[in-house]
Amino acid sequence: MTETCGICRLHQDPLNRERYEISRSELWLVRHHPDPAPLPGWLLLDSIRHCAGPIEFEPPEAASWGRAVQDASQLVQQITGCDRVYAIAFGEGARHLHLHLIPRFAEDPETSAWLVADHYRAVQGGQRAAAEPTQVQTMVELARRFS
Repeated sequence: MTETCGICRLHQDPLNRERYEISRSELWLVRHHPDPAPLPGWLLLDSIRHCAGPIEFEPPEAASWGRAVQDASQLVQQITGCDRVYAIAFGEGARHLHLHLIPRFAEDPETSAWLVADHYRAVQGGQRAAAEPTQVQTMVELARRFS
């Protein structure tokens, strides 16, 4: 953990863990996107250890990464019933690996392909309504049952 890393701080914050954390293993943590969440069921897969991404993986992280991504993606699909799950990680906002797992519904053209980034920015900027906090909590509770 680094004290200046926002993701590391989230992992240690009791309120954040209670509200958004779904599961935690030795290497990986699955959580719901905190409020304001762009969409209900928008999950994140974080490395427990502070690292910027796969280029910095230690051998156990590299060996388990594919399974962790698949399991977390299947969880998104289970709780939302979405058609696809987008996986996006940039790491500039927080240089700690956090893979965004985004539910994609074919009937929602505003979240197709790269338009999902515009959707995200609009929610963050207050131009679009975020997912209702009660919807987020429902997704967290459902995901915890499936995990």
